[in-house]
Amino acid sequence: MQDTVSEPARSTPIAHECDVCVVGGSCTGVFAAVRAAQLGARVALIEGHGMFGGVATAGLVSVWHSLFDTVGTRQIIGGLTAEVIERLRRRGAAVLHRNDPSKHAVLNTAELSIELDERVRAHAGIRPFLHTRFVLPVLEGGRITAVIIEDKTGRRAIAARCFIDASGDGDLLVRAGFGARCLPDLQPPTTCALIHGIEEVARRNPGFSLGPAVHDPRHANALKRGFLWSAGVTGVPDATMVAGTRVHNADCSDADQLTRAEMEGRRQVRAMRDILREHYAGGDGVQIIALPASIGIRETRHAECEHRLTEAEVLEGVRFPDAVANGSYRVDVHHSDRPGLTFRYLDGTETYHAPGEPPVAGRWREHRLTDPTFYQIPYRALVPCGTRNLLVAGRLLDADRGAYGATRVMVNCNQTGEAAGMAAALALGEGCDVGALPADRLRSALAERGAVIL
Repeated sequence: MQDTVSEPARSTPIAHECDVCVVGGSCTGVFAAVRAAQLGARVALIEGHGMFGGVATAGLVSVWHSLFDTVGTRQIIGGLTAEVIERLRRRGAAVLHRNDPSKHAVLNTAELSIELDERVRAHAGIRPFLHTRFVLPVLEGGRITAVIIEDKTGRRAIAARCFIDASGDGDLLVRAGFGARCLPDLQPPTTCALIHGIEEVARRNPGFSLGPAVHDPRHANALKRGFLWSAGVTGVPDATMVAGTRVHNADCSDADQLTRAEMEGRRQVRAMRDILREHYAGGDGVQIIALPASIGIRETRHAECEHRLTEAEVLEGVRFPDAVANGSYRVDVHHSDRPGLTFRYLDGTETYHAPGEPPVAGRWREHRLTDPTFYQIPYRALVPCGTRNLLVAGRLLDADRGAYGATRVMVNCNQTGEAAGMAAALALGEGCDVGALPADRLRSALAERGAVIL
């Protein structure tokens, strides 16, 4: 059996020429495109799904964490994240929980998808490419000059002056030859689902809790002990978004492992439904009403950038002169070698959570009179080493395990998208490489458009 096939040489037609090309149309990617367009850049926005939003829409993850510091008195996140939440709230498509840092906003993900369409349509300078796969970069003299794409029309190219990798998995970064690392024990991905009838089961079974129920080893089809959380579906009574599956030993930047993870995640969703129907009063009404278009990936590749954000920098609230994002979400590491997860907080406390067991509380440092109330992400963590015209955004940022556990959530990733989009446009205007852009220039531009810059 032959190991390779030879492809004939070809000339690829250019579908679009622009200033900034964004690979990946998650909220991070959309926000990057919007910010670049607001500065007058012509932008191409490439997304593999038929909708924008990534994990927040195609993945059904409906919760955005707090926009405030850990004590809830100071707003530290604004910009497009706050704007989109407010637009959805006005439509009855977002429910706010001001005092709940874990569920600050619960969004209707279908409405979010349409809202992102509106944000893209509002800027004539953005050309969207949906159902489109990034294939290869084209490089000349150390710069990326174009990307090859595949879509329904065929194989085409997009030429641009600056590029942003918001793919999550570093597809452009790695294929362009820039550094990335992939840890041997990745945080496991989760397949979410919308399920009807859980509230009725809870009403008819005193003391019922979904997590312990689906992880109960007395059930032959019980899920392997992991971690489960859920949220109501905004505007849809008795529908629940459940994030309870975990697929271990899956590197979803590998195509074969991604395929296995997708199928295993859906199998686990069905197992949850069957456990409720077979073992609990009222369970006969439980039904799966929606599955995601893609599994929710927590971690694959990490870019190697000019600065690697560390857990110590996050937990100590280190301030950076080139800070472009702020966060208060705790360090949150889903374990690959044992059940559950560990939360580590800025006040020095930590808890380990495993299904069916009480949380184990402790401290990662001694008590202090004052604690930091937020942390920051520096621009340098978005600038790959050796790059001239490529930035990364979203969960691809350079961070160690603990720092990544805090910064990977959507309200943080969204800010990095805004920063990367604006930095790309500003660097083009300044005629400099992205790594040479003055930080104060970027921070001022972000602040002028509603970002919270501290």
